[in-house]
Amino acid sequence: MLKLHELPADPGKTQKKRRVGRGEGSGWGRTAGKGNKGKKSRSGAPKGAGFEGGQMPMIRRLPKFGFSNDRYRLKRAEISLGQLEKSFEEGATVDFAALTEKRLVSKQAEYVKVLANGAVTKKLAVKLHGFSAKARQAIESAGGTCETV
Repeated sequence: MLKLHELPADPGKTQKKRRVGRGEGSGWGRTAGKGNKGKKSRSGAPKGAGFEGGQMPMIRRLPKFGFSNDRYRLKRAEISLGQLEKSFEEGATVDFAALTEKRLVSKQAEYVKVLANGAVTKKLAVKLHGFSAKARQAIESAGGTCETV
């Protein structure tokens, strides 16, 4: 009976490492598979993507300009009506603390907005940073309240 640890290895699965530059008889002597002359055949060959032969690269010749708001952008999080429906009981108060406790939003979020994906049938008191118009309408039509913090 053949055992798992006695299975023969696939022939050709592993190959010997190619040792280049070890004489003409090996077939990988002289240029060691790098072709003849040129930049790519030299040692230390790969230069960076923006390398321009030593002249000042284009990326450094052109001025930087413009403004990026990334530094000041709030870390936003969104929550859907469907998630609120699934996660909270009738009459519950939904605020940032409750959402982070149930791990629906990250603790690093600075702004949480409620979006109208799904439906809500429970009466919820939602106190968050923002609401889409349809989400606000859906919560209030289910008997809940929306308060912008």
